[in-house]
Amino acid sequence: MRITALFLLSLLFIQCKPINLYEQTIDIPQHKWKSDFIPSCTFQVSDTTAQYETFLILRHTDAYPYNNIWLFVQVETPDKVISFRTEQRLGNNEKGWFGTGLNDVYEHRISLRAELTKAGLNGYSKSGPYTFRLTQIMREDPLPAVLQAGIRVERIH
Repeated sequence: MRITALFLLSLLFIQCKPINLYEQTIDIPQHKWKSDFIPSCTFQVSDTTAQYETFLILRHTDAYPYNNIWLFVQVETPDKVISFRTEQRLGNNEKGWFGTGLNDVYEHRISLRAELTKAGLNGYSKSGPYTFRLTQIMREDPLPAVLQAGIRVERIH
């Protein structure tokens, strides 16, 4: 019995090793994202040999009026600043929202790998701080029904 308990406990520790480097979401004031409100997320990279996946995190209610969102993303690295515009699809009229939902709140975890690579950030090759700034650039300002925006960075190797 004791051996079985130790085995199960060790298996639990093996299965629960952390894979996340960083995740931060910023609350959007009054759930109306004004274009001059720029969520900023800063994290430290120390292991430059590892590979990471970077995601945009976006939470909105079912009242969000569009199937997409346009963002201006600026990334400040230890040795340069890159920026790009991106359109992210959040849903369509036939299938509804692409993200996961609970009641009327939907969360999208969208990979930014292609956009970051195209803009010149091929991984986190320099140790130090990395800052992501997210600006909504939709025609409607403020953008209604957006709850949170942020960044998630996961170690993949």
